[in-house]
This record gives sequence, C-alpha cells and structure tokens, in this order.
Amino acid sequence: MKGDLFSSRHMVQAAAQPGMSVENAKCIKYAVSGEMYARQGAMVAYRGDLRFERKGQGVGGMLKRAVTGEGLPLMAVRGQGEAWFAHEAQNCFIVEVEPGDQFTVNGRNVLCFDASLSYEIKTVKGSGIAGGGLFNSVFAGHGMLGLVCEGNPLVIPVSAQAPVYVDTDAVVGWTAHLQTSLHRSQSIGSMLRGGSGEAVQLMLQGEGYVVVRPSELTPQKPQQH
Repeated sequence: MKGDLFSSRHMVQAAAQPGMSVENAKCIKYAVSGEMYARQGAMVAYRGDLRFERKGQGVGGMLKRAVTGEGLPLMAVRGQGEAWFAHEAQNCFIVEVEPGDQFTVNGRNVLCFDASLSYEIKTVKGSGIAGGGLFNSVFAGHGMLGLVCEGNPLVIPVSAQAPVYVDTDAVVGWTAHLQTSLHRSQSIGSMLRGGSGEAVQLMLQGEGYVVVRPSELTPQKPQQH
C-alpha cells in the first residue's frame, strides 16, 4: 500500500518507555504498564492486554457534579499495552506536575493522567454563587497530565505587579500559588444598557501562569460511554 497516508508522518512507532507522549497534535499515546486514568470515551485505539473500567468519583465528587453540572468522568486503564486518546480533534498537550506543586484545570480539558497523580474537585476561591458554580479539578503529586484545548492555548505569566483577568468560559487552568476572585469590568448602568457581554472575569493574582484557550465555551455534546 502506498500514498501519503502510509508515510512516516502518520505511522505510529512503538513506545520507547512506559508513560504518555504526544502522538500528534490531536492525540496522546500512553504506554500502559500497570494503571492509568483517562476521560471516559476518549480511547480511540489500543493494542496489547488492556482493561477499561469506569472509575467512580466518590460521594463528594458525585455530589458536586450533580450540583454544578461539572465533573470529571473517568475510566481506569489497566494492564500492559499501548492506548491512544483524543477528544473531538482538539489539540493535545502534556503537563508535568512536580512534587509539592498543584495544577488547577477545568474538567472539560482533562484527557488522561498518571495514576501517581491525585485530584480533587474544588470550588474556585472567590467565585461564589455569582460565578455560576466555578468548580475545577486540582491535581497534585508527581506525574504527567494530558490536556486538550480547542486551538492553541495562551500561557500568560501572572505576577504580583500584573494580575491577569480571564473570561470564565475561556480559562483552562492555572498553577499553584495564584489567588482567584471575580472582577466586574462593567458598571451596573452599562449592563442595563446592554454592555459589552464581558461583565465578569476571573482575576488571578500572585506568581505563576494561567492557561487560556482562544475561544469561549461552546455547547457541550452529550457524554458518550
């Protein structure tokens, strides 16, 4: 068989070591040797002796998901083999979480991660009820975290002298040691007159980085399992 489709640009190669790697801009490959976790329904192919099982969130996580509509539906992948993960042809990226660090990320942007990482669904501090229920997943420990993003993300440095204001529908995540609060950029009079449509943003202060996608939230498709 000949043609560009079968060229080395598209042909997958065997993994050199266990763990995740970016197969291409739209897909992450994970060489499983034991256990890892992924977004339910994100597996597009695998080879080897692998088992896929739905992972529960615990009572606290299920309650928050029911209240907010947010959540992180996961599956555990166990065994020996290789699996490929993708989600709606979104761009894929890998973050290494180091010991003692944390990375807060929107659940809709999580694709897969090492079993050595722990996560907890938490309320975004300072968002309050007015934030429409801002709940994110906080990852800690030591390991790799695979993310998806519609388009190429913007990574914006945050400093004590230069806080950053982001649209709550566009934020992907941020690093530890950043403080969050809601910021109203419109006056009440402006809002009554129609305003700009960007009335409230999430303000991040401190020292670190915030990751933003180059688009606002689009309607979510029904989750398929």
